[in-house]
Amino acid sequence: MQFGLFALQLPAVFPDARFSTQAAKPEIVSVARILERAEHNAFADLIRFCYFWWCAFREGESHESSVADVRIIVSSDGVTWRAAVFVTQDGIDLRDPKLSVTSDDRVMLIVDGTVYDDKGTYQTRSPQVAFSNDGYNWSEPKKLLAENHWLWRVTWHNGWANAEIRGEGCCTAVVVLNWQWIAEFRLPNNNTWKASETTLRFLPDGEMVALTRPDWLGTNCPPYREWSWTKMKERIGGPNFIRLPDGSLWAARRRSGEKATTVLARMTRDSYQPVLTLPSGGDCSYSDMVWYDGLPWMSYYASHEGKTCIYLAKILVSSTLCRTPRLIGVCS
Repeated sequence: MQFGLFALQLPAVFPDARFSTQAAKPEIVSVARILERAEHNAFADLIRFCYFWWCAFREGESHESSVADVRIIVSSDGVTWRAAVFVTQDGIDLRDPKLSVTSDDRVMLIVDGTVYDDKGTYQTRSPQVAFSNDGYNWSEPKKLLAENHWLWRVTWHNGWANAEIRGEGCCTAVVVLNWQWIAEFRLPNNNTWKASETTLRFLPDGEMVALTRPDWLGTNCPPYREWSWTKMKERIGGPNFIRLPDGSLWAARRRSGEKATTVLARMTRDSYQPVLTLPSGGDCSYSDMVWYDGLPWMSYYASHEGKTCIYLAKILVSSTLCRTPRLIGVCS
């Protein structure tokens, strides 16, 4: 199986920085459960659009239930939430909803549609895309790519939507519905089958950084034909990372072991260091982060309180963590 990357036009900047090992630890300012409507609420994604918070997530009976829906909720303050839209399709497990803002100021929803037979055995999947001008009224979801392809997360850079695609090579597109292949997403020793969920970001000189499940950090320079990989010591699930205004990179993901938890980690283009554990446990993680009002706001899901619910945390990242970051890029 091959893996790939996608692109659609929109400006974004993601510098890299290295950190002092003596840096102060980040602290949780607040964390609250924001929804528990269904039996299993998971795979949350968070954006800020038109002065409001928007959170999309999957509602189902369990992590692997054969039929599930997507709900999007909205809040002006991150405390009080109300329903915005409910997406459902007969007989389809709608998974991993991802929100982003397009270059023409619309909200884009990418969601995976998985099909099972009557015995619950996987049959096929197809990513889908929908658009909204206001977050409430959406276009009819349209299929992307061929059957059995998986587009997990889109990252915008210079007007193009970029993504690693399971089942394809790296791609680029003028419009979301018309992807073009760029290059094969290949891990060391040609172990392409080991690559899975991937988040991509870009440094100021155009270098691309990939955080890839189960345990890889990758970098690639334009025209993005050759990857350089670093194998991490820890395995990860639901990988995601963000660049803060000071140039530092922070990652969130599920930490496996005797007790699964959701963690925040310092990250550079070739290093990864967990530093903070969020209140979590059991079936958990799949986080998203937005920098707002001087803090990273982080959505995730967890089961440590019994029911699988969506949580929203605000985290204090002290300025001493990266007071004088050294930006790194190798593509200039």
